[in-house]
Amino acid sequence: MIIAFGLAVLMNFFSYWFSDKIVLAMYRAKEASPQDYPKIHRIVQNLATKADIPKPKIFIIPIETPNAFATGRSPAHASIAVTEGIMRILSDDELEGVISHELSHVHNRDTLIMTVVATVAGAIYMISDMARWAAIFGGVGGRDSDREGGNPITLLIIAILAPIVAMLIQLAISRSREYMADESGAKLCGRPLSLANALRKLYNYSRQVPMQANPTTAHLFIVNPLTGGGFTNLFSTHPPIERRIARLEELAISPR
Repeated sequence: MIIAFGLAVLMNFFSYWFSDKIVLAMYRAKEASPQDYPKIHRIVQNLATKADIPKPKIFIIPIETPNAFATGRSPAHASIAVTEGIMRILSDDELEGVISHELSHVHNRDTLIMTVVATVAGAIYMISDMARWAAIFGGVGGRDSDREGGNPITLLIIAILAPIVAMLIQLAISRSREYMADESGAKLCGRPLSLANALRKLYNYSRQVPMQANPTTAHLFIVNPLTGGGFTNLFSTHPPIERRIARLEELAISPR
């Protein structure tokens, strides 16, 4: 267990420290200059000041599918990336809602939280691998290996169930952070319905113009770029869009 946890820490530390550069390069994002994109810079600056965090770097992704994400290991090293498509379809108020959501991820240090979760999950995955090999070699050894290394059937069950449970917990935490960023973002911009309308538009457009996204980065985006529904929602990094919109509409009626 100590070896597995140590290896998971090393792998996720690298991911935590360099993931922003990796994911921005993956989507060919280019840094947006204030001269070329004055509106987005003004929105980010105003909301960052309101949230009392440093202004993140702003990147443009050359993709028509509307979406956005935030990345970076801390508020002082954060970046916000938006696609070209999102700036074409959203009003200024809706764009502020999206930026508020992403800045809330930065303010809430969700990158750090999800890295810790991934570290624990990674250790469980490695331990389950060890249990699987122990079950295989234990089964070969017969009764003596049962006495020395434990029941191979029990080890095999652990090897199968442990990573599934770890994944479900990891996805559940990811969904809870999305809900929190929605609520924090709505309070930051002061207009929950603007964010709700933006989510509705982004979801509908993303179904019409699918995004060629890497599944390992799906959790970063404000709207899940990967299609799916029904039972697959259990294995989604995002809550159902209808539930997110409903919660924001409730927040607009009765602010907490």
